[in-house]
Amino acid sequence: MQRVAQHLADGLTPHEIATETELSAVTVRQYVRDIRESLHCPPRCKPPVIVHRLFAAQQVAPPTTDRPTPKLSPEQQLLLQAVAEHSNPHDIAVAAKIAPADVRAAHDELLDKTGAANTTQLVVLAHAWGLLGTRPAATTESGASQ
Repeated sequence: MQRVAQHLADGLTPHEIATETELSAVTVRQYVRDIRESLHCPPRCKPPVIVHRLFAAQQVAPPTTDRPTPKLSPEQQLLLQAVAEHSNPHDIAVAAKIAPADVRAAHDELLDKTGAANTTQLVVLAHAWGLLGTRPAATTESGASQ
């Protein structure tokens, strides 16, 4: 399970983890479920939230990067924290204090500014840069996707 957790933290999808580890897709999915449960994540918690919680709980090695830390506005920092802690777009909007209709555009802008290919990579990079705290959101509901 630790190996699967580290692969998740490296940004691999469950399918990629199965290929990389030569485990069956069913086994990887079960490990991901077990990891979610151990982190007290809701069943529909998305990978970026799981990865954030893995780093916050110090269950995987902290990431490193040679990329320079981007200068984020307070609004972008708030959005970064929101996407690391929430799976549901509405919850992200509330936490980031932006309109739900603006989440996608703001998220895309954040990905562009950081050079991240996706939200999971964004969370990994943010941890490497020290932009995310080590404590995930207190409520487990926030990670759920509805």
